[in-house]
Amino acid sequence: MPFITDPLFYAAAIPAVIFVGLSKGGFGGAMGLMGMPLLALVVSPIKAAAIMLPIMIVMDIVSLWSWRGIYDKHTLKIMLPAGVVGVAIGWFTATWVTASHVRLLVGAIALLFAADYLRQRLSASVREAREHNFAKGSLLGVLSGFTSFVSHAGGPPYQFYTLPLGQDPKVYVGTSVIFFSVMNAIKLIPYFALGQLDHTNLATSAILMPIAPVATLAGAWFVRQIDRNIFYPFMYAMIFVVGLKLVYDGMTSLGS
Repeated sequence: MPFITDPLFYAAAIPAVIFVGLSKGGFGGAMGLMGMPLLALVVSPIKAAAIMLPIMIVMDIVSLWSWRGIYDKHTLKIMLPAGVVGVAIGWFTATWVTASHVRLLVGAIALLFAADYLRQRLSASVREAREHNFAKGSLLGVLSGFTSFVSHAGGPPYQFYTLPLGQDPKVYVGTSVIFFSVMNAIKLIPYFALGQLDHTNLATSAILMPIAPVATLAGAWFVRQIDRNIFYPFMYAMIFVVGLKLVYDGMTSLGS
């Protein structure tokens, strides 16, 4: 058969696509990162990433429509070119860098970021919105593009730069949608070149595809209902969860 037929695969894949779709709609990056490990329980991580990429691109199209015209151009001017460089680095180092090391790195960044936010909340200090910083944004943009290529885990480095900007939640989500839509579209080239998008994986992606727009639109609806004072603490909590998960996955993989 030209596609995966194992029922156990779909028992994991359907929830995984729903989680990623909710995340793509803007309802927390942690949900998106839960999708890949869940799918990797039933297929190899490389196969899981290849199956998810076309589905994520469909979600990106839905998200771009949902958040059309809402974005911060300064963030994109800084981070988009850097993200493209990061994807290129990921492609050229694909045979040397392991996903386990990337998970540990991204997880550590996420935990430090969440810990700093918690420290400021406990000390009752006011976290003022920060201005754009080209050097910091470029560095984290490269890291986001690189980790997005290796393990679809570009969220924490991107959030490390953008969350302290204190943007309106809708602007934050709309900008991130554009950034990761571009990253995923560019990733098609190296994924094809590396042979990860074969007929079986593409056919399996097509079977799961109808779930993508529904879950993405649901995520966009949720975000539009959330107040800024709820949105940002929620996002930092999600980053902390993501960090724990990535560090655990990285250490487990290296130890096995």
